[in-house]
Amino acid sequence: MPTESSDDIRARLEAKRDELKARLERITENVRRGLDSDSEERAKELEDSEVVDALGNEARAELEKIKIALRRMEQGDYGICVQCGGAIAAGRLSAHPYARSCIDCAELEEEIGARS
Repeated sequence: MPTESSDDIRARLEAKRDELKARLERITENVRRGLDSDSEERAKELEDSEVVDALGNEARAELEKIKIALRRMEQGDYGICVQCGGAIAAGRLSAHPYARSCIDCAELEEEIGARS
């Protein structure tokens, strides 16, 4: 399977960024809508609001990763592991375009995190 070019990955990151921004706008609109005066309906809306807020937090975290990946592309250090300075495999970048670590360093980090 051919690997993606950095232009293809950039385009994919930018498309995902735009999609997430639109999703966050919809989430923000839903949260600002106000709550129903009926207490039972209000409880349901509050529960839904917590789920929507969690989705918003996930989208914001992913947006931050995309922003960092795009910045690294501009600076010329995209595809270089922040841990060891080695190259991040093209397949890894294709599957996980905002990866900042090579697979070896990422696995080591997970292993250390699991022990904590």
